[in-house]
Amino acid sequence: MLLLLLLRRPGGDTADTHDAIDAANARAERSERALRQELSDQSRQARQELAQAFATFTQTLTRQGAEAGRTQSAQMDAFAQQLSLLQKTLADTLSTQLQGVSEANARRMAEVRATLEAQLAQLQASNAAKLDEMRHTVDEKLQATLEARLGESFRQVADRLEQVHKGLGEMQTLAQGVGDLKHLLTNVKTRGIFGEAQLASLLEQVLSVDQYAAQVVTRPGTRNTVDFAIRLPGRSADGVPVWLPIDAKFPNEDYARLLDAQQRADPVAADLAARGLEARIRLEARGIAEKYVEPPHTTDFAILFLPTEGLFAEVLRRPGLVEALQREYRITLAGPTTLLAMLNSLQMGFRTLALERRSSEVWQVLGAVKTEFQKFGDVLSKVKEQTQTVLNTLDRAQTRSNVMRRALRDVEALPEPQAQGLLPTGAADAVPDEDPPPLPGAPGRGRP
Repeated sequence: MLLLLLLRRPGGDTADTHDAIDAANARAERSERALRQELSDQSRQARQELAQAFATFTQTLTRQGAEAGRTQSAQMDAFAQQLSLLQKTLADTLSTQLQGVSEANARRMAEVRATLEAQLAQLQASNAAKLDEMRHTVDEKLQATLEARLGESFRQVADRLEQVHKGLGEMQTLAQGVGDLKHLLTNVKTRGIFGEAQLASLLEQVLSVDQYAAQVVTRPGTRNTVDFAIRLPGRSADGVPVWLPIDAKFPNEDYARLLDAQQRADPVAADLAARGLEARIRLEARGIAEKYVEPPHTTDFAILFLPTEGLFAEVLRRPGLVEALQREYRITLAGPTTLLAMLNSLQMGFRTLALERRSSEVWQVLGAVKTEFQKFGDVLSKVKEQTQTVLNTLDRAQTRSNVMRRALRDVEALPEPQAQGLLPTGAADAVPDEDPPPLPGAPGRGRP
């Protein structure tokens, strides 16, 4: 303003003007410096006040934050304590329930195991008692049958021997009528018929019809028929029998010459007749061996039957003749009494064989029973395996329950009304007909 007034003044001294301008500038500079100083001081004071206010606010905020933190920490501690208490209560409840279920399952399994063991023990004891009873019964029957059969066999042998003795007495009586039969036995065919009839009579007395046969071809591929052959059981599987050939021979001429020489007391003629009888017996024995003996279709020996005891006794008197026939031709001599004893022995052998077959049948029955008992043991093993499978399944269920119990330790329990809404009363005891739908986010059936 001063500068404007100076400029408006007309005329004037230029120097004064300049001085005035300089003075105005100086005053303006001083005012500016003072204003700046004042602004600087006010700004410094404002900053100090602002810093002080901010520090005060910061302290207040820090103090309030600390108090809020302490309050929140106390609340968190209380919440943590409540949560820990709830978790402990839930864990104790689940543990108690699972322990009760485990103890109930253990008791039931123990009862089932005890029942099964008792039933198995009772069944084994019953089977052992039945087997002992069966064995005792079989032994008694076998012993009784064997004693009865042996007693009957010995009784029959005694009866046969008694009949033999009676026959010897009758033969002594009949020896007086040998002269009457001399003319009858002069024909060779008649003598053969007599020997065969005598042999057939002895066979009929001792053996049954199916134990011997007449006019049998014992050597395959030939037509030579032996008078009689005893049917022995063979060892082949097809049931073909083994034949024991018996042929009747009656060299009456040689025997008659021997008797005549002995009656005349002629030792030379008697020795010649005995030699002739021996040669005839050897010839007949060789013929029997060549015609009828053929192992394995027959036995390795045959029987030469002499129909009279006197003839048989004269042949036995020849030293070494019986042994030579057995050694060279495998021929056994037999008279009526000797053949009867042989047939009785064979009959006893047949009966003993029948008893052995019966015994084998009994042993087969026992073997079948043993096989069935082994099958029963297999069935018991399967029952044991199935029981063990049930026990293993229960053990796995126990393991799964332990896994679920461990998994439920960190689960928060729901309020009782909400839990009853999700699990209504009786749902735990009900057995669903099909599997329940999986929960959202739960793994499928095929997933572990």
